[in-house]
Amino acid sequence: MNPSLNSYEFLVSERIEFEKSATALIKLVSDLFYERNLEVVLFRQQLIDQRPSELLQAHSHASIMAGEAITIQDTFAMTKSLSNSQVRNSTIDVGKLAIEWKREAGVYLKRRKFIDSKLIEFDNVDNHDPKPIDVILYGFGRIGRLVARELIAQEGKGNQLRMRAIVIRGDIDKVNLEKRASTLRVDSIHGHFPGTVEVDSDNSSLIINGRPIKVISSNSKEAINYEQYGFRDSLVIDNTGVFRNQEDLSMHLKGKGVEKVLLTAPGKDIPNIVFGVNQNDFQDSQQIFSAASCTTNAIVPVLKIINDNFGINQGHIESIHAYTNDQNLVDNMHSKYRRGRAAALNMVITETGAEKAVDKAIPGLGLKFTSNAIRVPVSNGSLAILKLNLTKDTSVEQINAVIKDAAFKGDLVEQIKYSVSQELVSSDIVGDSCCSIVDSEATILHSDKKSAVLYVWYDNEFGYTKQVMRLAKHIVGIKRRTYF
Repeated sequence: MNPSLNSYEFLVSERIEFEKSATALIKLVSDLFYERNLEVVLFRQQLIDQRPSELLQAHSHASIMAGEAITIQDTFAMTKSLSNSQVRNSTIDVGKLAIEWKREAGVYLKRRKFIDSKLIEFDNVDNHDPKPIDVILYGFGRIGRLVARELIAQEGKGNQLRMRAIVIRGDIDKVNLEKRASTLRVDSIHGHFPGTVEVDSDNSSLIINGRPIKVISSNSKEAINYEQYGFRDSLVIDNTGVFRNQEDLSMHLKGKGVEKVLLTAPGKDIPNIVFGVNQNDFQDSQQIFSAASCTTNAIVPVLKIINDNFGINQGHIESIHAYTNDQNLVDNMHSKYRRGRAAALNMVITETGAEKAVDKAIPGLGLKFTSNAIRVPVSNGSLAILKLNLTKDTSVEQINAVIKDAAFKGDLVEQIKYSVSQELVSSDIVGDSCCSIVDSEATILHSDKKSAVLYVWYDNEFGYTKQVMRLAKHIVGIKRRTYF
């Protein structure tokens, strides 16, 4: 179009063309996801189930982070080349591919040949679809319902994790099933469930996006025979927080039909895993795992990067945490001091085992810390303040540089997000898939060049849930090849 035309008309027409390209990309991404279990991301952000305007916004953000323009045409061309390859059962970052093509090959090498050269090892691995793993949610609280949403969202053609049952307390009748369905359909923090949730009271089931999910009642610490419902070699995700040690969680294995157990809370005598950091430290024969806590998942990736690059002599961890349902809405008796005061009206000092949790993920490091927590009148979205005494002299620029580097390449791309926003507040990080969002604009360093303060935001519900999902796939052996 001739730029001499009215600038408004020109810019609108240009935007429409971009949105058309985004729509075409959405179709291509969806086909790859459902037909070949190939997940296309843009600097860790999923492109499946996005609107054209959301895709364009993601490209704008990616360009800022990468320091160079990444257009919708770039990523569409890369995705088109992927569709012509044999790659499947993988997660591919087309943003990274686009940048590398520009820098390394450009117009001198066709995109298809470039992608073949980058992903040659992907074609040398068995491309057969993995065996689906049945998942049983034991409990249906805040984390349980978010895990349910993610299980449905990631299922694709059905050869990954498949939610098959939910275990709850109480009677299973039409009224209670409808109430459970309602808690999944709508959420005051995370919005409406993007799909359908129906009740089949005759079969004690919820029908979620057309998938029948059995609802089982268990009112006590008892083993359940899941084989009677047709489930074998299943994964139980225990999100009740009631059972936290090896002996109690072993009840899930005493019944039939369960192969692995994953606890969505800190465990006492079982492996506490922060995916991206220590998931490979345990044998396949291990059956019971803990995904640690939301705070642990937020701070451990960042502490690892800082410790690996600068060394940490000692420090303090302060968690500024959203209130949770173990606090009272109004002043009342509570088993713990201060938590009995009205959660939505008070800042409440409380204890945290963050330093002990760090030590379980990175042995020896946690012993260098003290820790505490403050519950604040925010429904979701938390902040960890890391006060660190470093071994090496450094600068704010160097600290931020190593964190930014980790956010764009390496083993912690999915865990760490590097923010350059000067306006970042807690509500901005709700729904973010990263468990650690480093506020680079807030990084502080004392004139001694060794005393640093880092601010790490985290969605204590959704960001943690994404870590649970990553760990769940890992412990049941669903191996996805990744190119980040």
